[in-house]
Amino acid sequence: MDLLRTEKPRLSIEGHVIITDPDSGAILTSRRNAINFENFSTSIANLLANNTGTTGSFGIKTMRFGDGGTVIDGGGNLTIKSTNANIVSGELHNQTYSQTVDDNITGSVDNQVTVTHTANTDYSDVVITCTVDTGYPTGSDFTDVSNLDDYVFDEIGIFNANDDMLTHVIFSPLTKPENRRIQVVYTIRIRTAEL
Repeated sequence: MDLLRTEKPRLSIEGHVIITDPDSGAILTSRRNAINFENFSTSIANLLANNTGTTGSFGIKTMRFGDGGTVIDGGGNLTIKSTNANIVSGELHNQTYSQTVDDNITGSVDNQVTVTHTANTDYSDVVITCTVDTGYPTGSDFTDVSNLDDYVFDEIGIFNANDDMLTHVIFSPLTKPENRRIQVVYTIRIRTAEL
């Protein structure tokens, strides 16, 4: 190691979400997401310093769902809105449901956050798994009461325990019937490399 050389590391973060029917294996959507880089960098720094925020830790806690990411006009044309990942106070366009994915709270492999790493590579993956079971969404976090049998959503965000939005993805509206499960596997790849 050359102690006089200045290292110029690069940190990149990218995400991908896959939504499936875990019972049939059908892929309902698969797409990249937007990262809120300011909130993400603050979370990483505070996690390394073992700090806590104003309302909790900086670890990933919830996956939030909404139905305000798209607009369908009278002619049936779909317009996808911009993500809210470029502002610190980022929120979903219209949040309708929130599910805890912190496995320290859920104690479940169906709703958990894990890290995977392959030796001799420059990246690690944070894998957030969220299973919305039959009969859900319901409860105090569920605000879409227009149709109690089908739940329609078109946006998902990942939030830390400090309520900071870390990622946001918008897609064509999906319908989850009350009698069907869906599973969201949201992978965030964190890569370091030297310039």
